[in-house]
Amino acid sequence: MIRRSTVLKGSLVLATIVAMGSAQADLLDDVKAAKKIRIAIDLGVPPYGMTDGQMNPTGSDVETARLLARDLGVELEIVQTTGANRIPFLQTGKADLVISSLSVTPEREKVIDFSVPYAQIQSVVAGPKTVALKGFDDLAGKRMATTRGTTNDKLATEGAKGAQIVRFDDDATLITAVASGQVEIAATSPALIKAIRDSAPQRDIEVKFVMKSFPLGIGLRKGEARLQRWVNDWIQANTANGQLAAIHRRFHG
Repeated sequence: MIRRSTVLKGSLVLATIVAMGSAQADLLDDVKAAKKIRIAIDLGVPPYGMTDGQMNPTGSDVETARLLARDLGVELEIVQTTGANRIPFLQTGKADLVISSLSVTPEREKVIDFSVPYAQIQSVVAGPKTVALKGFDDLAGKRMATTRGTTNDKLATEGAKGAQIVRFDDDATLITAVASGQVEIAATSPALIKAIRDSAPQRDIEVKFVMKSFPLGIGLRKGEARLQRWVNDWIQANTANGQLAAIHRRFHG
């Protein structure tokens, strides 16, 4: 009887240890075990994410993701996304991280976690040089393009009450629309304005005013504390050694 009780207790202890081990297993362990990390990146947002002449992914966020995967010692799998799908892809497990010009905002912090900032981004309103725009009031009655579900969309909707907001599903379509003259004014980022100017210099598009400046962070699912600590330490180390700054200079000047 005593022996049977001892065996039973031992089995319970072993089961508890196994259960605790399973509970403590997290995404960082899963990524290392799989030897692969899936990072969501929008490849339609030059120079953050884009494809080169050979259709290979490139851009500052792509190279940041490659550096992170290399330092973690795993393979990088780029999960192509759009601005509107960045957070859903993270929440539904389609991606382990998001590195895709994702600005840190209080609304987003309610549903996902962020790393410490690795760069900065501005939300701006731009238009032809001949159009006078100094603030939101000047947009009354005008058509303005933005990308659906982005911070630019939110700021434009809140600030330009009298404007007609024309929403596009991705940044590549927005660039085409403004470059072709379908819409003259856009609420977007300086990087996309540069892309518009490069593709259609005759439009003479320029930044009119800054809606807001944001830090960029790496997005993570809620509750992944170990992965978040690793990413934060990685950002701080690569900020100190200059590698993140070198990537930024290469693509943003």
